[in-house]
Amino acid sequence: MARKKPSTRRKPRSNPRGRLSVRPEGYGFVSTAEGEFFIPESRMRGAFDGDLVEISPLPAEATRGRFAHRETGSRKRAARIVSVVERVHDILVGRYEVAEPFGVVVPEDRRIPYDIFTLRSESAHVPDGAVVSVRITSWPTRHSAATGVVEQVLGFDDDERVMIDLIVASHKLETEFSEASLAQASQAELGEDSALADGYRDLRSRFVFTVDPADARDFDDALSFEVVDGSHSAVPRGAVARVGVHIADVSHYVPWASSIDLDARRRATSVYLVDRVIPMLPERLSNDLCSLRPDEDRRCMTIDLFIDARGRVVSSDAYPALIRSRARLTYDQAQTLIDGDRENVAGFSGISGDTLDRLRVCIPALSRIAQQRAVLRTERGGLDFDTVEASVVLDDEGCPIDVSLRRKTAATQMVEESMIMANEAAARLLSGHAFPGMYRVHEKPSADDLEGLLPIFQEFPWFDASLEAPVLAGDPFALARVLELSDGRPEHELIVALVLRSMKRAVYSPACDGHFGLASEAYTHFTSPIRRYPDLVVHRMMKALLFGRGERFDQEVSNIPWLAEHSSRMERTAERASRDSQEAKLVELMESQVGKRFSALIVGVATYGLFVRLPNTAEGLVPIDSLGREYFALDPVRHVLAGQDTAVKYRLGQRVDVVLTVADRQTRKLTFKLVPVEQDRPKGRKKPRQRDIDRALRHQQGLDRG
Repeated sequence: MARKKPSTRRKPRSNPRGRLSVRPEGYGFVSTAEGEFFIPESRMRGAFDGDLVEISPLPAEATRGRFAHRETGSRKRAARIVSVVERVHDILVGRYEVAEPFGVVVPEDRRIPYDIFTLRSESAHVPDGAVVSVRITSWPTRHSAATGVVEQVLGFDDDERVMIDLIVASHKLETEFSEASLAQASQAELGEDSALADGYRDLRSRFVFTVDPADARDFDDALSFEVVDGSHSAVPRGAVARVGVHIADVSHYVPWASSIDLDARRRATSVYLVDRVIPMLPERLSNDLCSLRPDEDRRCMTIDLFIDARGRVVSSDAYPALIRSRARLTYDQAQTLIDGDRENVAGFSGISGDTLDRLRVCIPALSRIAQQRAVLRTERGGLDFDTVEASVVLDDEGCPIDVSLRRKTAATQMVEESMIMANEAAARLLSGHAFPGMYRVHEKPSADDLEGLLPIFQEFPWFDASLEAPVLAGDPFALARVLELSDGRPEHELIVALVLRSMKRAVYSPACDGHFGLASEAYTHFTSPIRRYPDLVVHRMMKALLFGRGERFDQEVSNIPWLAEHSSRMERTAERASRDSQEAKLVELMESQVGKRFSALIVGVATYGLFVRLPNTAEGLVPIDSLGREYFALDPVRHVLAGQDTAVKYRLGQRVDVVLTVADRQTRKLTFKLVPVEQDRPKGRKKPRQRDIDRALRHQQGLDRG
């Protein structure tokens, strides 16, 4: 008698899930709870970059030796995509090509290798070569192509703005506010009398001023400074100064669940692109009522910080207030005052003599406190990264004309340290009362991320072997020592970049888990509610703590966890969009430099070439085939590319001379080649011919025999 099959069903096997990250070369990676998997180009199954996918690991014996990470040479377990769980791209941006009876949209994003087919009859008005947005109606499969409908014509490649429009569209950034949000913003009023009646303190007699970049459009933070007497009963004991940090009171104009709030919540941040700002709030608020412009009354959330003679905060006081800024300074003007340049009066046009005299007292005093604060943070294990911020300068037509490199100055340090003090005070206020909040959390780097730094550090003679163990353990003092030892050396820029790369990303969280980079036990973002939604959340929680919980308090608190995650994700999107826009215009600027020679720093090595960075921060690739005919092997541990025949080595941090060969604005990529050694010969001298070398050798041999 035949045996019956068991009636119980087998439990279906659970496949790992994760977000797909596709590289321009066509392959991808999926990070899952079980680790990161390599996805070959042939196993994508129609998935797009960013999609949530379900994967199935391929047999180890079937993939051994076949799939490797092309940048590092390391091998990962390979897998195939089983299914797409969640699509993130319903609208794509690309170039429209007429191919009757179709209009084919070639995606601008090189990580998406699928063309989108539309019916030419449905978009006959779209000219060939136009840049369009297309809504996908069916996804690609093994047997069918992706199809869609043209939504909008964005422009053409020769339009200066269309390049940035492409970036805006590719990152799905919202550029329009809802009608309800705009209507609500237009009805907003300052209401000085009602503010005072509601408990706002009147600080309009205090000397308050703003310090911002010269091209700033909104001013959401202001400063004040006063000498105080710590022996007075109304002043905390030991205090010698009071630093006031005054932040625009955005929460007054943006109540929870209002139309403006819903728009701001989705955006979560303002986006700063090379040629424009996409604000989180309507202009009526961001550039008007919430902008701390000189000689205008404004609502603020103020934190007074009482400082002792060593720069320590002995006490703080938070409250809403009315202020009136007396002056708007640029960083350059503030630096002039810090330097004590009393002759440069012309640079302060529009500021009265009395105001200028008071600024000459306040600014240098605040700068001294900032220097003390920086020293105190270093003593407790904080890390200071001396980075360069590059900004492409555009003309009135949107064409790139230059690159502005911004480094930290005493003036920028003064503002930065004041904001850090205020952020820490706000975090202490909420956490000290065990009150709900949203914190800025920065975790300690992992040992795996730090382990890869040691072989690189060991290449340099200044690195002490005694630092190996503490660096691997993530000791902030050891990492600070590495930065200090490399300072002033050619490789310092590289060391800073590598240490930064090893750091975990700071994120928003409802838990107060500290900030590793700042060596702060409690840290939040309080100082920019015009452009960051988490700051707005913090303001609301502080008001609830100071004045009592509102009707919707529980609803606000229950939403903090997902808002923190959403804000972290949107912050990353905004950063990528900002970086893409700068790179686009930087490549466009470099088009006129093709054929020119540059000194460059090697910032990456891969099996397919060297990544180099120019002094203006432009980066590009030196392809492996341009290094010569010999075989080059990659040492992924020491990040060295070595020639098999000549033993020539190219390593991270090495300086090389390169010539720019290609600047492709469509792909936003630069390509270089190394300068041949013979190009370094003095002018007028020719390379000796081989027969002359042989003749000289025979002559020398004759002399030796004689």
